[in-house]
Amino acid sequence: MSGWTERAEELQEVFYRHYWNERTAIMNQWYPEKEGSEGENYYYWWQAHAIDALVDGWERSRNGKYLERARRLARGLKASNGGTYRHDYYDDMEWTALALLRMYDHTGEEEYKLAVLDLWADIQTAWNGHMGGGLAWNKNQLDYKNTPANAPAAILAARLYVRFGAEDDLAWGKRIYEWNLENLVDPETGFVWDGMNRLGDGRIDYDWDFTYCQGVMIGAGLELHAITSENRYLREAERTTRATIDRLVDSATGMLPDEGIDDTGLFKGILVRYIKLLIDRKAEGAGEWADILRQNGEALWNRGIDRASGSIGPSWSEPPAGPIQLSVRLSGVMLAEALAGLGE
Repeated sequence: MSGWTERAEELQEVFYRHYWNERTAIMNQWYPEKEGSEGENYYYWWQAHAIDALVDGWERSRNGKYLERARRLARGLKASNGGTYRHDYYDDMEWTALALLRMYDHTGEEEYKLAVLDLWADIQTAWNGHMGGGLAWNKNQLDYKNTPANAPAAILAARLYVRFGAEDDLAWGKRIYEWNLENLVDPETGFVWDGMNRLGDGRIDYDWDFTYCQGVMIGAGLELHAITSENRYLREAERTTRATIDRLVDSATGMLPDEGIDDTGLFKGILVRYIKLLIDRKAEGAGEWADILRQNGEALWNRGIDRASGSIGPSWSEPPAGPIQLSVRLSGVMLAEALAGLGE
């Protein structure tokens, strides 16, 4: 076994022990649990990424404990959401659909396929004419369009086409991707902006520099290139890869940024997931990104873990302080699994 195979196993076990709540059948938001934290915001989409991380563990180890844990969490997620996977936030549903599609891939269990197709039908209703098209972020804010609601949907549509062969799904994937490319990608650099019209003023949030947005747009381009063999998709993904290094990777240390807690705590993990696809495809920049992931992983392992508790914070080069959110912990687990998958 590679060093990161063993490390990923260790980090997964600590993660599950710290966050799994047998009573609620979903992951706790904090470790250690904060007093009164059960009344805090319900971060539905974090649970979807926890399912994804457990599937990562299965793909690495082929140990059935991971699929069983993912099954229990999927059931708990549905129950905690009122007996349905549908939600007011379209991006949250997209992440759940992507995770459940992987569950279907590995189990062949029809309930996951049916859940994914039901979510996909609801997600498609997000497309509207505000801001020239694109998928809305929220059912209660249909004129706010952003990369988090569009690029993951393009990934989902592409994967659905590969699994089930519906030409309409491929058309959706291309259509969503083109809208995001034309509206929320810098034509000069390939850097991906977060969203537009958030405040109803038509403005783009140029100052929101998030790793998440780069990762999902890279992922969408790679999925469409794999299906169509059209080089433009690969070139566009590679250009965004370069822009991400130039703008978000510390040139002196090679470290990805500390993006804080709450939702942004998950962002680096999402970038890492799709950068691994870039490396697997041996696309331009793959070698440099492999080095960056390696540097971040070694910094995390040597300096970013509290050895007494096993906790991981939002900075991968400094030990964590205080209770740590599920989102933050997931990013660290996703980095470990990516490195294990690369044979590090």
